[in-house]
Amino acid sequence: MARLAIYPGSFDPPTLGHLDVVERAARLFDRIVVAVGSNPGKSALMSVEERVDALSASVKHLPNVEVATFKGLLISYAAKQGASAIVRGLRATADFEYEFQMAMVNRRFDAAIETVFLMTKWEYSYLSSSIVREVALLGGEFASLVPGPVVEPLRRAAKRAAG
Repeated sequence: MARLAIYPGSFDPPTLGHLDVVERAARLFDRIVVAVGSNPGKSALMSVEERVDALSASVKHLPNVEVATFKGLLISYAAKQGASAIVRGLRATADFEYEFQMAMVNRRFDAAIETVFLMTKWEYSYLSSSIVREVALLGGEFASLVPGPVVEPLRRAAKRAAG
């Protein structure tokens, strides 16, 4: 049986830290679905379509990785896909507290789906989508923080947001 893992997130925008986590997860599982969700608590800079396209281009070198979208509860989506695991990236202790809570809630809903935490490489430990978004919105240079296919779509999204 092929082991499928879901790597969920808003990926607004996708960063080199996200790519690092998906590349390492792709070595651990037979298939990875990078699942772009919408978070009602966040206002998105990039459209879902821009994020999916940028992520798809960023992971095209990984034959066992696909990009999809989902709405609703992550654990329901993971179960519907037949996933055995949810992959979450961690940067620091603060990430762990939130992710631990989410993992426990998910386990309560479906104990058959494990949550696997992967620490990002140290050089990406400071990197978050919010920081990259802020740099892009303020006109800073962000190309060294995101995969190549993300640069132009993010630049266009930042220009749209600036009006």
